[in-house]
Amino acid sequence: MRLFELLLFLSNIGLFALTFLLKKGRNRTPLFVAIGIATLLLIIQWTVEGYRVQLFFPYCITIIFIAISAYSYFRKNGPKKIPRFLLGSAYTAIAIMFFVTAGLMYAFPVFNLPEPTGEFKVGTQTFHLVDTNREEIFDKAREGKRELMVQVWYPVKVGTGKYAPFIPDTPILRYMAANYGLPEFTLQHLKYVSSHAYSGAEVSSAQTSYPLILANPGFGSSRFLHTSQAENLASHGYIVAVIDHTYNTFATEFPDGRITTSRTNDLFSPDDDYRTGRENRDKLGKVLTSDVAFTLDQFELIQSGQISSPLKGRIDLGHVGVFGHSIGGATAYDASYDPRITVGIDLDGGLYRLRESEDLRKPFLFINSESYFEELNRVINNRVYTDAELDRMGSTREWMDQVTEDKKLELERMRETADAGGQILYIENTEHLNFTDVQFISPVFNMLGITGKIAPERANSVINAYMLDFFDMYLKNQGGDLIKGPDSRFPEVKFATSLL
Repeated sequence: MRLFELLLFLSNIGLFALTFLLKKGRNRTPLFVAIGIATLLLIIQWTVEGYRVQLFFPYCITIIFIAISAYSYFRKNGPKKIPRFLLGSAYTAIAIMFFVTAGLMYAFPVFNLPEPTGEFKVGTQTFHLVDTNREEIFDKAREGKRELMVQVWYPVKVGTGKYAPFIPDTPILRYMAANYGLPEFTLQHLKYVSSHAYSGAEVSSAQTSYPLILANPGFGSSRFLHTSQAENLASHGYIVAVIDHTYNTFATEFPDGRITTSRTNDLFSPDDDYRTGRENRDKLGKVLTSDVAFTLDQFELIQSGQISSPLKGRIDLGHVGVFGHSIGGATAYDASYDPRITVGIDLDGGLYRLRESEDLRKPFLFINSESYFEELNRVINNRVYTDAELDRMGSTREWMDQVTEDKKLELERMRETADAGGQILYIENTEHLNFTDVQFISPVFNMLGITGKIAPERANSVINAYMLDFFDMYLKNQGGDLIKGPDSRFPEVKFATSLL
């Protein structure tokens, strides 16, 4: 809770208390003073911190008290006695408003992203990239080429001015709320959340060049939801580019104001059999993997100066990594077949296109949630779901048999990359969305089981530590201690030896 919104809320409670304490005939100067303070705080909060819908009731209560106070002051005959029933109803309504406001402010805070842990300050720049060699297949109503928005975080020499906002494209916030089943106005306050990056700052001269890491959000996600991971890696001397895979995000805004929303789910139908669903997932995967290859092509142009950027000449294209979450993690794996990519990390994502390629045989790190590890462990142990479990899942035995067949092939691929210098880990008490910045948006997600029991800040620090260690090992020839075995600093990280 921000300072002035907290003070405004407390001033409202003070006003409410004074209406009880100051009986008729008593000096009402303290009440007028309190109303003045509340008015001043409302103006300051609105001006300095910005309006947000979660404070609607405190705004209303303050304005009502101002109106009543003005009416009482200017009415010569004094106010008429208010019936006890109406007065009691008003007090009850105001008390309910306080409880609702407190709940809303707790559920939807203007939070702070974790501070990057590296020595560098961080800069950011966004690119609009158009692949003239590919037609867009997910928007049949509009003929055009495949377009991407790619945001880059990088080490900077000196940061000046204010930090860039966490989500600079605020028109997409209503789509983000709808994506999580919330009213469109619910997440508008996220425009007040700050990043730790400076827009367009000069690249740090501490090194001649910096390794490049390409990152991929999951289905219905966004590049913004990996800001804390990108900032942390950049603060340790990496250039990190997070790709908004158009039509696979909840929304993407382009420089001309166009907003695209998720359409890749149109590939899937509840009437599809498993094989059709798998083929469509592979079709989607091919597009996402091609996005990564195209983005890497564009960074070669940025490096040579053919695309304008502070990054010109500062990208180490001989040391390129990739990571992603969910289907973005599968994208990271599939993209790693590109010989230009050295190493990759999959954050809790099941693989696709398993039957279309040879063994990867490249170091790759899998960091899974505890729930996904349990699913893979079930396959290893040949545990069969009961009829009751299948009913609860809304699935069939035939469907789950085919899922199991795919998971066995996926496990074979995971073992191959572990043999090539990778590792398979899972983090206790985590769920799927603990691998994104969604976990910071609301503690309600934890209550609903969308995120795990682990504290968001702890989950973030653990994931960042292991990602950094792995990338350092293969892109900088340093570190690599954490993936060798259990570490007392991170007791929640478990090595999935049962899967090997």
